[in-house]
Amino acid sequence: MPGDEVSPQLQDQINRLQQARAQIQMITQQRQQVEIQLRETEEALKELEAATEKTPIYKSIGAILVKTKGKSEVKKELATAKESLELRKTTLEKQEGRSREKLTELQSKVESSLKLAQGQGN
Repeated sequence: MPGDEVSPQLQDQINRLQQARAQIQMITQQRQQVEIQLRETEEALKELEAATEKTPIYKSIGAILVKTKGKSEVKKELATAKESLELRKTTLEKQEGRSREKLTELQSKVESSLKLAQGQGN
């Protein structure tokens, strides 16, 4: 049936819609991973606060644990990591928001094009 064929323009819109959905999924997964790392860093900072200066503190480097020079060194590293993760999380949230707006816009265009195509097919 000739009325069942999708125009190249509509097919392009559908492809862009699918790409936008995949991009949002990827951004969301990245944001969730950053949030997990942020919670772990915050938990480590909390535990570090409870430690005394004499408490031996180790940090993971690859597959090994290395004894650190002390609490203040690790605290600085964790604070820097936390700051970086918070910035990354904010960036991903903004990117996710913009992508969702784009997705909504694309969905509207595809729905309009489909209604138009159905109207012409009848």
